[in-house]
Parts: sequence; C-alpha cells; structure tokens
Amino acid sequence: MRTTRKLVISAVALAVAASGVAACSAGGGSTGSKSINVLMVNNPPMLELQKLTAAHFTKDTGIKVNFVVKVEQDMRDTASTEFANQSGQYDVATLSNFEIPYYAKAGWISNMTSIAKNKTFDQADILPSMTSALSYKGTVYGEPFYGESSFLMYRKDVFQKLGITVPTDPTWAQVADWAAKADGAQPGMKGICLRGLAGWGDNLAPLTTVVNTFGGTWFDTNWNAQVNSGGFKAAANFYVNLVRQHGEPGAATFSFPQCLNALQQGKVAMWYDSTAAAGSLEASDSPVKGKIGYVSAPHDKTPQSGWLYTWAWAIEKASKNQSNAMKFVEWASSKKYEQLVASDKANPSTGGPTNIPAGKRASTYSDPTYLTVAKAFAGPTLTSIKEAPAANPGVQKRPYSGIQFVGIPSFTDFGTSCAKLISSAIAGSESTDAALNSCQSLAQAAGQKQKK
Repeated sequence: MRTTRKLVISAVALAVAASGVAACSAGGGSTGSKSINVLMVNNPPMLELQKLTAAHFTKDTGIKVNFVVKVEQDMRDTASTEFANQSGQYDVATLSNFEIPYYAKAGWISNMTSIAKNKTFDQADILPSMTSALSYKGTVYGEPFYGESSFLMYRKDVFQKLGITVPTDPTWAQVADWAAKADGAQPGMKGICLRGLAGWGDNLAPLTTVVNTFGGTWFDTNWNAQVNSGGFKAAANFYVNLVRQHGEPGAATFSFPQCLNALQQGKVAMWYDSTAAAGSLEASDSPVKGKIGYVSAPHDKTPQSGWLYTWAWAIEKASKNQSNAMKFVEWASSKKYEQLVASDKANPSTGGPTNIPAGKRASTYSDPTYLTVAKAFAGPTLTSIKEAPAANPGVQKRPYSGIQFVGIPSFTDFGTSCAKLISSAIAGSESTDAALNSCQSLAQAAGQKQKK
C-alpha cells in the first residue's frame, strides 16, 4: 500500500501532496558543465534509455548522465518534494501530463521553447493532444518520452474457441459477459485482469475511466463531491464486482506489471489497461506474440472512454545545467532515439521495433519498419490516443481537467486515500458502498478548498 504525507506550500505557489524523499539520491546537485542528474521512473522504456545513453548520447555530446531510477510512486514523491523546494539536486525528471501544467504555473520547471522551435526536433510531429497536455498558457513545458491511451487486450485464440466475436468498440456489459465465459477457459485462467493496487495512478486510473463512461464524475461544476451516488457508485460497484468475480487472484496487489505478466503467462483472457503494454506483448520473446487482439476502451454512456497520459521530461527551474539538460531532453524525445531503440536487437524485452517509445509522434505511425512489426496494435493505439475524450470525458460538465485523474494538486492526497479504500473493497475487507462513503468525505473536503 502506498502512503503519502502532505508537503505544505504557500497558497500562491500551490499545495502539493508529497511524501518523504526516499533514501536513494544523486549525491547532490549537478554543477559540472558535462554532467546532469536525471530522476526517472523504472518503466521498461526508461530502462532501455538508461542502457543506451552512455554509448550514444554521452559519446556524441560528452555529457554524462547520472540516473536515479525509482518505482512510480517513490519517483513522484521525490519529484514533488524536489521541484517544490527547488534544491537543484535533479536537472531533469520524468513527470506526466498531470503534474506539468501546475508545476509550470508554480514556476518550478523551465519552458521548452528552444526545443519546440528547433526544426530538427520537429515539434509539429508531436501529436497535438500530447503538446496540449504538456503546455501551460500556450507554452510547452514538457516533451513526451512516450504517450498512451487505454484499450482492451484479449486472447484471440481463446475467444475464437468460445465463439466470441469482439467488436472494435465494445461495451462494459459485453466485457463482463466475456469475462464470465472466459473464466476457466484454460486451466488456471481467469476472465480479466484489472488494476487493484492502491494508488491514484494505479487502480483509480482505469476505474475513473469507467466512472466517466457510466455517467459519473468526481465533482459537479460547483465542486460538490459525487463519489457515493449516481454514475460513480454504479461504476465502482461494477468494477469491484467484475474483478472479484472473474478477475485475477490477489487483485488488490495487481498493477500494470502484474497484469502484463498474467496475460503473457496465460493466466487471464483479457486485460484493460495502457496501450503501452502492446510492445511487450508483441516483443520477439513474448509467449503470446501474435495471439492478442486490441480494441478500443470499453464504454457505456459515452462513445469513447480511453485515458490520455504521457511520461514526459521536465527540467527543474533551479538546475544549473539548463543547456545540457535541454540537449538530453531533445535527444530522448527525438525521432533519432526511436530509431535507435528499433535497431537494438541485444535487448529483446525492451529494444526492437515493437518497443520504441511510441504514442507521441505522428511519423511513427507512417514508418514502414514500425508498422511491419506493430501492425496488430499500431492502429488501435493511435486511434485511442486521438479519440481520448480529453475535453469532455463524461456526460456532464466538470470543473477540472483530466480523464483518469482530477487535475488539481490535492488529488495526489485524497485520491491516494480513496484508492486505498477501493483496494480494500476489492480485497473484500469492506463493502464498496462503505468505501465510497468514506471517499466522499475526503473528496468533499478537497472540493470545499477548491470553492475557496
């Protein structure tokens, strides 16, 4: 279970929820003209970057990169503390489209104007939805490393034997029916894998997309919490019941890596999650390569329901190595870097054409080399990203941005607490309705602060 404690910042600078910094550090601020410190999440695409940096970026520029790699929540907690304090310990960090707009508003990160105007970088090739998500008042403050939406992944061979034909835009009612039929289709196989691990970026991410399409919202336009009623309540009960009845054993401990492994090992027939999973599923060493089908995120009352997310690079305003940091970001988000990953045959789990950090550039989806190996998921991925309902994710107006999150700083605090409650309901230690009632109080307190 993930824990947080509040880091209090002045009202002018914004309030940011953060936990204590983990013990691992880069050993102080980077002041050498040829060295930078990069705080990074431990996702497979980032680990591939770490492998390739010295032999390529450092060799070409002479700039040494000191990586500090942490699991997602630890990385977020460290970044929020670091950027709020502006200590200059890290020059670059991986942030998402959740943090970057309000970090920019607070004055904690540098703008990327010099990169965006560089013709070689080709900002126009970055998908518009990604550029918009990483901008503040029309200025770019982050460059995407990879982008994603969400979709449904399923075992084509299992569904064929069951006589199930999957449309390109399934409903959640259909998914629940398929999960029941696929449960036990093979020895030890469950119908579906859904995230249950507590975290605003873990179980609340897919759950909130279900809330949106079931007609729910975290807050109405007056910042009144809507958690324990209407569409939110219906969605939460649906999600919890589905994963408890036909989901993976121990679902309350499952996040992205666990569900990825479950689908690869034939332990589940379906998985609803990030489009970024497809590269690993179709990698040359994947046991389910060629066996997976990909369709749009399931919906109910809305035509689309996929999320929009990107891990991106941000440069701390206090960094004394702005120029070298910019050079690293420009390289790490470039077309050249994608081509480098595509040609890496030494690391089949993270390198090769199916594993390039996609979802950010239009040119990726017209590259014949990429399309040859990614034909199973390239189209559905691009469609999901383009159709992600960022401007209007639900059936009603709402006072916040975000599809799978609430775009306000305090969401990291009350969202994490609510995520623990939902995880408890998935584990069976309390009822979903009781969890929602407790979450309603937490969300309402946050809403009252927004009203002020």
